[in-house]
Amino acid sequence: MDLELLAELRTREEVLASAAELAGGDPLSAATALRSRGIEPALAAAALTQASLRRAARAKFGPAADRMFFTRAGLEQATRAVVAERRAARLAAAGVRTLADLGCGLGSDALAAARAGIHVYAVDADPLTAGIARANAEALGLGDHVEVHCADATSVPVERYDAVFADPARRRAGRGRVFDPASFSPPWDFVAGLASRVPRTVLKLAPGIDHALLPAGAEGEWVSVGGDLVEAAFWCGPLAEVPRRATLLGAAPAELTGPSDVPAPVGPLGRYLYDPDPAVVRSHLVAAFAERVGGRLADQEIAYVYADQPAETPFARRLEITDVLPFSLKRLRALLRERGVGRLEIRKRGSALEPEALRRDLKLAGPAAAGLVLTRVANAPTVLITAPL
Repeated sequence: MDLELLAELRTREEVLASAAELAGGDPLSAATALRSRGIEPALAAAALTQASLRRAARAKFGPAADRMFFTRAGLEQATRAVVAERRAARLAAAGVRTLADLGCGLGSDALAAARAGIHVYAVDADPLTAGIARANAEALGLGDHVEVHCADATSVPVERYDAVFADPARRRAGRGRVFDPASFSPPWDFVAGLASRVPRTVLKLAPGIDHALLPAGAEGEWVSVGGDLVEAAFWCGPLAEVPRRATLLGAAPAELTGPSDVPAPVGPLGRYLYDPDPAVVRSHLVAAFAERVGGRLADQEIAYVYADQPAETPFARRLEITDVLPFSLKRLRALLRERGVGRLEIRKRGSALEPEALRRDLKLAGPAAAGLVLTRVANAPTVLITAPL
């Protein structure tokens, strides 16, 4: 899609409505049906693409997706609405009334900020992406609160605004994901310097970002949605509230906070194993979590927490351990056959074994279910059999 097709789609609601009716079936038949209604091929193809993307976008944006515009790459990179809304609420509670959004993409964070009563000046270097962000703001009735421009993020006079939000591009055409911060767009040295220009700065980053890049005094937050780790955010200046935060969003939102440099106690296995949410692991808050459940690690390098008593927690899955044995394929196969285990949930940390290859080698058969954990205990390869969930 280009800007001309975007402009035409915005004025041809009947084309989008027809595409929505036809999408989901055979693409060739759908395109033929649209063209038979007098819709030119390029517009028909663009409308069908939007219909498909809108369906996919409902998982991130809910019903609002049916009025928005997308590109495939933009949708993949867009902040989920629940994450953007939480961030916007936190900014508004901190007194932010104007926000510069650098690298706005399709506008997810700008839209959420506008809904929270913040006026947003948003820029994106790609003309089509900026055009879509503008179209989305207008489609959702937020055009008066979101000003979108096609511009280089480094050219924005960010000092004019109460706060800055930056989401540097971490993909390159033909290269996929970019992991080196120096290759971000805008580059890391510019992004990291924003907090010295505007103290209330928030940086959205990939979950695997190095903790060493966290600016002095900033808060590092890792966010998961329904157990899926989706982003890291660095909250700078007066926005920083704690050293580290693990935020879980979904049916039962929860937050775990604390320092990241406190080691968890190490001790023997317990009756219960806790597999922490990835946000807890990536935020380096395993020790804080272990303290909550009265647990410890069995290996200081493995983020499984063990405890003798069960505790309810939103921050981990709890498994009851029934057997502990050193890894031996022959012995493990015999044990599972003896118990008639045909369904096995396998998880691992600290093991080089591939779960699906192991599953094939075990040749499971039987009506029973069980869990299996491949890990290390005191640096020794260990298998834990757990009761099924």
